[in-house]
Amino acid sequence: MKKFAAILLSAAMALSLAACNGSGGTDSGDPAGADSLSVSEEGGNVLIAYFSVPETDGVDTVAGASRVVVDGEVLGNNQYVAQLIGQQVGGTLFRIETVQEYPGSHDLLLEFAYNERAEDARPELSTQVENLGQYDVIFLGYPNWNADLPMPLYTFLEQYDFSGKTIVPFTVHGGSGFSRTIRTIQELQPNATVVEDGLSISRNNVSDAQRDVENWLAGLGL
Repeated sequence: MKKFAAILLSAAMALSLAACNGSGGTDSGDPAGADSLSVSEEGGNVLIAYFSVPETDGVDTVAGASRVVVDGEVLGNNQYVAQLIGQQVGGTLFRIETVQEYPGSHDLLLEFAYNERAEDARPELSTQVENLGQYDVIFLGYPNWNADLPMPLYTFLEQYDFSGKTIVPFTVHGGSGFSRTIRTIQELQPNATVVEDGLSISRNNVSDAQRDVENWLAGLGL
């Protein structure tokens, strides 16, 4: 974690220099859609954005599902991993949500996602990141749908300019890993630094992912 602390310190210094021409104040407001995790002093320049659609039927919540039960609470897989990252680095959790609702049934969700991709859809987002300029490191989490980013991720990455920022991808998948999604993020955000050593976790292993998350963060070498 020393290496990660170093990048946070460097980013904080850069942000402080940029703020010399501004008000110099610290915005304490959370972005719309933010989870309840508080922003730590050390991780104040970190945004943990994720897209997660927990299925409501079809499979056990412990093995092979798009959801996991933690202390009696049902969480989406990527939501849970995002929270684990937040526990280690601080920062602000932000859930990417859409105006439309996605089907909860596994088969219907697969069909819906396939049709969105075929139509090259750009679903409208219902949550917005406020004060994007305060963030220098963006962890970006998503499921692998049809060997591609979910279409709401295209909306998100086309809506915001992450130039000069560092994007750190993570995904929970059913066996395909990242596919070519990291390259797609690089294409959509050519002026950002996209970390290629992202975290890829099988949906079968999400409930035991804490150690994997800790080891990955410690070895990022940012």
